[in-house]
Amino acid sequence: MTYGEEYSAPGLLARVSPVKTSRSKILCVDDEPANLRFLEAVLAPRGYDVLKAGNGPEALQTINNDTIDFVLLDVMMPGMDGFEVCRRIKQDENLRSIPVVMITALASKEDRVRSIESGAEDFITKPIDKSEVLARISTLLKIKHLNERLNTAYGKITRLIAYGESVIRTFDPLNYDLLSMIDSMVTELINSTVRESEAPKAIIVGIPDDHTHWRWYRYETRLGKTDRYSVRLDMQKVLHLFEHNRILFFNEADIDKPDYEPFLRNLKPAGIAISNTVSYLSGDFCIFALNFGREVTKYDAAVFNSLIMQSLFLKSLSNQVRETEEAFEYTVHALSRAAEVNDEDTGNHIVRVGEYSALVAKKLGLPPRFVSAMRLQAQMHDVGKLHIHPDTLKKAGKLTPEEWDIMKQHTVYGAKILGDHARFSTARTISMSHHERWDGSGYPHGLKGDLIPLEGRIVTIADQYDALRNRRVYKPAFDHEATYKIITEGDGRTMPDHFDPEILELFRAIHGRFQEIYEKLKD
Repeated sequence: MTYGEEYSAPGLLARVSPVKTSRSKILCVDDEPANLRFLEAVLAPRGYDVLKAGNGPEALQTINNDTIDFVLLDVMMPGMDGFEVCRRIKQDENLRSIPVVMITALASKEDRVRSIESGAEDFITKPIDKSEVLARISTLLKIKHLNERLNTAYGKITRLIAYGESVIRTFDPLNYDLLSMIDSMVTELINSTVRESEAPKAIIVGIPDDHTHWRWYRYETRLGKTDRYSVRLDMQKVLHLFEHNRILFFNEADIDKPDYEPFLRNLKPAGIAISNTVSYLSGDFCIFALNFGREVTKYDAAVFNSLIMQSLFLKSLSNQVRETEEAFEYTVHALSRAAEVNDEDTGNHIVRVGEYSALVAKKLGLPPRFVSAMRLQAQMHDVGKLHIHPDTLKKAGKLTPEEWDIMKQHTVYGAKILGDHARFSTARTISMSHHERWDGSGYPHGLKGDLIPLEGRIVTIADQYDALRNRRVYKPAFDHEATYKIITEGDGRTMPDHFDPEILELFRAIHGRFQEIYEKLKD
């Protein structure tokens, strides 16, 4: 069935095919065949594809010839040991995102440090515990997949921005409103006509709320002003008739043709006598430009299509950005929650630290973007505790000097986990500096005064406040008044000169807001 002339619009936005999920491939590297058989017996029943290598060179060849998602790597191997294999993987830009977990019978601090320095995400000591191996793999694969999704989404956004730079300079994707964009598009459609008398007299737009309900609007221009009204229509009943003809146009001479009767009949409730139209119809969006002051042609359809594609492009871009932001926030929360699994700071500690930090940043008059970054990324201040053994984190007594040295390394580990991605720059700075003290007595670098990044100075007081409010093995939970007194007057362990004087003075002024946040978000 034919419905007037069809305009075949080039460059329509393509539908994105769903990504097919596949089994994760895990490369197990060990010079002992029995160990490889054991790992295969553990992993294969859990749905993983297991590849095996008996030495370092074979492992590197396999990882370069296949798509590997995860590497379980024995340390002690003849020839090329696991440290060197890991180092070569992490030096390759195309491979460095693959999580590597070292498997070792060595338990010395030096060997653990060598594992970290070689780039390994984690290590497991022999004899291997099945549940530990599966838990580590599951957690690190989730983080890897989230990062891949994040990077892929940003790659798409970069290409979209390059393509539409001229039309999105004032575009705010996180606050994108389709109806406002349509208002702008309708105005552009009307104003793009050379003679005002030739512009369409009315424009009707349909936006689906869901699969069965649509909102319909009618635009009219009078005395140079365009107004929008809601109208009741049921056009979705005829959309299937135009499934292959998204761009439709016809003139008055075509109106009596039976093919157009369903289309015209369903527009009658809008109260418009139609002489001609250029229309775009789909299950996602409809727009009808009616009654031009002249005959319409395929060139009108081309202009119409261009404006529609611009709007659909911006809508698509907005969705991409929002999905990316959601993926980024999910990654932050996943890392933050993973870091606190074996720590005393459970529940809403990380959320509260983010809220305190955002409050301080806002009161310091810092830009909204900085405030938002602090709210989210301060939650990752202790992500480095992923590399601290649970026995150390949960120890009931006082830490030995050696254990304390290990504990202090969580700041450095956190920075390594977060890496150099620009989106994690705030979190990386916070992780490295939130235990530095204004008087230079902090760690890991003993920075003093303004040498401590502002992000770290803010999180220092936020983290300290929440730590004092919560019970620890070495102290009870303090109420707000006691916590305020310790921070502002000191108790020997925590002293006022540990904090940036300006931030401490601000804390004195707004400490009640800290209490409100704690009470609102307490466990």
